[in-house]
Amino acid sequence: MKTEDFFYDLPTEFIAQTPAEPRDHSRLMVLERETGRISHHRFFEIGQFIRPNDLLVVNETRVFPARFFGSKLPGGGRVELLLLKKLDDLTWECLVGGSGMKPGRQIQVTEGPLAEVLEDLGESRRLMRFAEPIEGAFDRAGHVPLPPYILAYKGDPERYQTVFNKTLGSAAAPTAGLHFTPALLEKLQQQGVGLAKIDLHVGLDTFAPVTEEDPETHHIHKEWCAISAETAQMINQAKQNGGRVVAVGTTTVRTLESAAARSQNGSLQAWQGDTSLFILPGYRFRVVDAMVTNFHLPKSTLLMLVSAFAGRETMLNAYEIAKEKGYHFFSFGDAMLLL
Repeated sequence: MKTEDFFYDLPTEFIAQTPAEPRDHSRLMVLERETGRISHHRFFEIGQFIRPNDLLVVNETRVFPARFFGSKLPGGGRVELLLLKKLDDLTWECLVGGSGMKPGRQIQVTEGPLAEVLEDLGESRRLMRFAEPIEGAFDRAGHVPLPPYILAYKGDPERYQTVFNKTLGSAAAPTAGLHFTPALLEKLQQQGVGLAKIDLHVGLDTFAPVTEEDPETHHIHKEWCAISAETAQMINQAKQNGGRVVAVGTTTVRTLESAAARSQNGSLQAWQGDTSLFILPGYRFRVVDAMVTNFHLPKSTLLMLVSAFAGRETMLNAYEIAKEKGYHFFSFGDAMLLL
């Protein structure tokens, strides 16, 4: 297995720059793993493929306004900060855009606190200490960061949040969940589908391509996640009742499978902590029976994950069909349902 095995060509015109409106009018490709059958629908038709007693599991994380601007001290040169991970009340791991960002350099955050570079973590990553908690400047100075391939979106920032978002903590949205509306969720529940929630705080590394020739040597990022006792019980009950666990997004898959690896006697248990689970072809899924997902970047860990679930050749063939049919890719793009 080589990283190059997960490459596909994607002209830029296939990358969605704006989301579908309404949310649930995005397109939906349904792929049946056992037969290889592919069919094409709108997302609001997903209830045709989800049965009573199935359990839909979503990630209720909320993207925080992690992008800030500022000026260097001394000198006044412009700087961009992107918060990645909070280490304590004043210290964050950040991406810093600007030259001369050596330890000791100070930055005045626009409409925010003074910050200092504590450590160079390699490339554009820096350990930063703020004079006061940066959360106090979220509302007045923070901007929700969009992925770099979304070039000029000027719409409602809430459109990059799921309708079930709750827990502040992600640097990027769990984008498979963006297609759901309150009305669609209610309709699914009325037809006997359960709804359970987990938390995974999405990091920007989730979008990073694998650069190593052998993907098994790739050092995957860690992300904090949590599954409650209530959700664990709902999953165990759904399994006992013959229902399927339908994970909404790769973040939910990663959370559920990480919890399963720590559970005993085949019964899922509550858990929280950092996960470094890297799902590659050959992985045996313990919890997830079906998956809602978007179309992922070439050579990404997410494309490898869905290939582990449905087969590499099957997924790459589905992506080629998606291009032929004019589907839109990535965060604001269309969806797949893998059954």
